[in-house]
Amino acid sequence: MSTLTLRHVAIDTYKENVAYLHRDCKLYHSEGFQALNKIEIHTHDGDASIIAVLNVVDDDCITTPDELGLCEQAFEQLGGKAGIPVRIAHAKVPGSLKAVHRKIAGDRLGFEDYRAIARDIAANRYSKIEIAAFLVACTEIGLERDEVLHLTRSMIETGKRLDWGEPLVVDKHCIGGIPGNRTTMLVVPIVAAHGMLVPKTSSRAITSPAGTADTMEVLSQVELSPDQLHKIVRAERACLAWGGTAGLAPVDDILISVERPLLMDSPGQLVASILAKKLAAGATHLIIDIPIGPTAKVRSRSSALVLRKLFEYVGDHLGLNLEVVLTDGRQPVGRGIGPVLEARDVMQVLENDPLAPIDLREKSLQLAGRILEFDPDVRGGRGYALARDILESGRALTKMQAIIDAQGRNSGPPGVGRFCHEVAATESGHITAIDNRQLAHIARLAGAPMDKGAGVDLHKKLGDSVEVGELLYCIYAEFPADFEFARDSAQQNSGFTTGDSYVDKVPRIHTYTASRACSLVKSMQSLIHISEPTRLQV
Repeated sequence: MSTLTLRHVAIDTYKENVAYLHRDCKLYHSEGFQALNKIEIHTHDGDASIIAVLNVVDDDCITTPDELGLCEQAFEQLGGKAGIPVRIAHAKVPGSLKAVHRKIAGDRLGFEDYRAIARDIAANRYSKIEIAAFLVACTEIGLERDEVLHLTRSMIETGKRLDWGEPLVVDKHCIGGIPGNRTTMLVVPIVAAHGMLVPKTSSRAITSPAGTADTMEVLSQVELSPDQLHKIVRAERACLAWGGTAGLAPVDDILISVERPLLMDSPGQLVASILAKKLAAGATHLIIDIPIGPTAKVRSRSSALVLRKLFEYVGDHLGLNLEVVLTDGRQPVGRGIGPVLEARDVMQVLENDPLAPIDLREKSLQLAGRILEFDPDVRGGRGYALARDILESGRALTKMQAIIDAQGRNSGPPGVGRFCHEVAATESGHITAIDNRQLAHIARLAGAPMDKGAGVDLHKKLGDSVEVGELLYCIYAEFPADFEFARDSAQQNSGFTTGDSYVDKVPRIHTYTASRACSLVKSMQSLIHISEPTRLQV
């Protein structure tokens, strides 16, 4: 069989193996290859092989007729050696695609079906088109609760599973959709200061203005090798790292790379994604935060309760001690939206600064308190007070500084963007609604999270009184084009609604245990109550 010379094509195709073949290549015509076909690529010595989606090019600058180009990911998977001879052949159709076709037809799939699908996706045997077909089928046809369990198990199997050798490994996760909700960066140091093990691997933002990893990166390194991760966790009882280097449930990362551009986030896939990652990371006890609000992911209490039951079912069957917290999702949590601004809020809370956002502080204490009550030595109902004591004593700040130093302190942290636009109220009255999605959209247009200092800094929250011309928020951007995009979007829709009066109907926060036998509902104090908002000077 004829060989081609391997060429590195510096294109990031984001979780998809892509190969580039010149249209004038003799193999292209003789073997009947076509664009978007999947091909098998083997090194000439047979030591390595991968599957990739074929793209056909006409530019010799990308690849010549005697070469085969590979994108960044595929090049690394094949060994990362340019100039070596490789052989190509038509790829076999993945056997698990039959199960995908059955799902499209409305069938209910079993564990072996999902296991086969997950293994083929992990082995890059699926193109993104095929993955999209699978995801759309799961979303439109729906997943029975057993199918969610099967999908979760299958995703865990495809990657590493960390074992910390301790009976109590805690974690927390918010399902997302609320800008500025940076509670993880407060919960982790509080819980770790108590002595509990909390190896927190977090994601980067894909459609939001910042993920926990993006915000933590303002303060320290977050891209840690598995060895570094273990060393830091053993020394500090915690970490706040990006999960992309840990190899945990890698199929989930591939599915997310297709879900997010399609704006797909079905309950079944959401539950499987979260729990697969947490179980793979070695968690034994987990708090799930589900914010409820008109512009949150979950808009009604009834929908939240359905989602809670699904989390419970899967968690029960996988041996995970899980509690679900329903929280107020009507507005952003904290004042900053974007990595630098959110990091500022976090540090203000840790430093017990009088200017610290009250809502961020209180929500973090509530969540940390629930995690502390996983400790058998902490009496039920005492977690909040214990968390507050750890924060107010400075122990949480000391622990956070130790984590930052262990991961590698950022010696030159970025500042806010150099361009600033003030968005003022056009009516007098009270703030009656805040659109989470619009504010997140504005922050992303401004450049967040790629530009760490870009984002939105809130000066008003729900219920606050406001006069015409009074400042609602500031937009920060680093580049003129981003600044213009964000400013134009805010002028079309500020995301704020003003009315004559505002009745504060903050939903009470409820915590649910995952066990059916001891299902518990606890009323907690309202998360958000800002009597006198403070105008920030940045």
